[in-house]
Amino acid sequence: MPFRYAHGAGDDWRAIAQNCVTQLGSGGPENLGFLYVTDLLAEHIEQITAFFRDRTGVAHWIGGTGIGVCATGREYLDEPAMAVMLAEFAPGSFEVFANIRTTDDLNLRKLHVGGRQANFAIVHADPRNGSVPDLIAALAGKVDSGFVVGGLTSSRAENRQIADKLLEGGISGVLLSDEITVATRLTQGCSPIGEKHRITEAQRNIILKLDGKPALDVLKQDVGEKLARDLQRLGSTVFAGLPVAGSDTGDYLVRNLVGVDASRGLVAIGDNVESGGELVFCRRDNATAVEDMRRMLSSIKEGLYTKPRGAVYFSCLGRGANLFGPDSEELKLVQEALGDLPLVGFFCNGEISHNRLYGYTGVLTLFA
Repeated sequence: MPFRYAHGAGDDWRAIAQNCVTQLGSGGPENLGFLYVTDLLAEHIEQITAFFRDRTGVAHWIGGTGIGVCATGREYLDEPAMAVMLAEFAPGSFEVFANIRTTDDLNLRKLHVGGRQANFAIVHADPRNGSVPDLIAALAGKVDSGFVVGGLTSSRAENRQIADKLLEGGISGVLLSDEITVATRLTQGCSPIGEKHRITEAQRNIILKLDGKPALDVLKQDVGEKLARDLQRLGSTVFAGLPVAGSDTGDYLVRNLVGVDASRGLVAIGDNVESGGELVFCRRDNATAVEDMRRMLSSIKEGLYTKPRGAVYFSCLGRGANLFGPDSEELKLVQEALGDLPLVGFFCNGEISHNRLYGYTGVLTLFA
């Protein structure tokens, strides 16, 4: 059976939550709840979680805050809102975890589900913790599939996570056994411009030469004459893609262009790089984002052998209305491809897929 889900917005958290309970309907066998609230409700998140636990009878909950939250065909941004989904999994097939702030904390945890090694994890992380990239990689190395998905909480107030209780500062979420079948995909929202280039000289985040030529000359060549004449526009449409080593799907980490030096031919990006690495310049706009989203949705549909019961979606704050349009266009693309599938999620400060932290991406995970 499909998971039960609900979503809504309003001026009072109690009224929104009660409306969601009405949408959810009568109780069932569900045993894990997903709850995402916008940051305008962050101060009430403990009360909201307790409200749903009491009204639904579901004991275990994960989730957190976002500047926006996602639901089936709907985005809520800059307004008090929440999205909730109740999932039913076999007893002993999942385990909620919390309070992992350092790799030492992680090394002390067995990460077992029902006495066996976990297969998959859905996680939420605090963007203020500088160890998060290392924690994600280490956690992925401890689950059998090697896959972790999720997002960094986003908030203009409190970055709160739910993992059966309220917490912040590290990573938390749920471990799944191989009894739970999942399918997951990543959409980059960008399209490469030109070919991959070899970084032949670099200092920290400053690229001096690509393929032995001044980096700015190579950038101008790739973006074309029109954009090359207006370097001020580059920062909003052109990005640096750092190919992920060993990826069989052509994944790359998207990083901002943070500056150019026309007199010396230098390009600075939002990450440190080393000589010998690779880089590809990417274009990011509505057309490329829609194209890549549809490619991702087509790919995940092709791999399905049964109708999914529910989904979680983690999208970058730079996507949503900023990239796809103001009328929930990003989530409508998912709905168009997968129908009225129960879906919840939030807009993140960074997205987690496989074993690393991304930016400007959307991460979709389906439960069969």
